[in-house]
Amino acid sequence: MVYRSNFEEHVKPVLKKILLVIVLMIFAGLIGQMIGFAMGGRNPFAVFLPSTWSHIINFLQ
Repeated sequence: MVYRSNFEEHVKPVLKKILLVIVLMIFAGLIGQMIGFAMGGRNPFAVFLPSTWSHIINFLQ
């Protein structure tokens, strides 16, 4: 089938690259937040606490 071949040859690699970019952006954001917390004198692993994220969301609203 022509459509199946087209999907696997062209669309699938593009979707993989887009997913990779999204994952790398999330990873870079978390690393950046950890560095920012450490430079601010706080625990860098506090980035992963739910209370930190609720504070960030409340700040943005």
